[in-house]
Amino acid sequence: MSRTEKLSKFISKVKGELIVSCQATQQEALFGADIMAKMAISAIRGGAKGIRANTPVDVKAIREAVDVPIIGLYKVVFPGTPVIITATIAHALAIADAGADVIAIDATFRPHPEDEVPELIRKIHEQTDCLVMADISTFGEAEAAMISGADVVSTTLSGYTDYTPKLDGPDLYLVKEIASKLPVPVFAEGRYHYPHEVAKALEYGATAVIVGGAVTRPKEITERFVRAIHK
Repeated sequence: MSRTEKLSKFISKVKGELIVSCQATQQEALFGADIMAKMAISAIRGGAKGIRANTPVDVKAIREAVDVPIIGLYKVVFPGTPVIITATIAHALAIADAGADVIAIDATFRPHPEDEVPELIRKIHEQTDCLVMADISTFGEAEAAMISGADVVSTTLSGYTDYTPKLDGPDLYLVKEIASKLPVPVFAEGRYHYPHEVAKALEYGATAVIVGGAVTRPKEITERFVRAIHK
């Protein structure tokens, strides 16, 4: 199957739908591949049409549990750079081998530990059967990633780079700007806490919306309620 056909098939499954990010760090009570697989099952039963997951072990467990598109990534901290999302081809290959359909990479303009974004995208396309999702924080990064061959872009890192505004909610303007100006599918992600924000992102042209903590992180959800009570 060609990349064009794979992209068309992927988009047909998730367009206008919700994708749930099932991730937990070692510091969280829900850490563990078995728990993330059950979280993914719950999300799919609730109507989600795709899953985003971190690390090969979690991706593999989720792949065995659900039959929907999986966006995989591999977060690893490197010295001298803030880039942690699938920063090397070795990490991308591990995610592909685990069963991901799409590999998410950090596609910001920040220094990368190994290959820069265009070369990493090229290697992923040459060495795997996966599509590439470029996690970006600005319109310029989205455009550069598209030119470099990224199959889709996601607003994942808006507010998480030191040159983008720190918003309490999602960067809906960035979604609208990309959707209206670039011929690349844009996924809305980052601080989508409420259903009306998801609906607005789709109205603004998002192909799909990826929601994480608002669904899969009980501690964050509880804190949001507690803050409201204390106000």
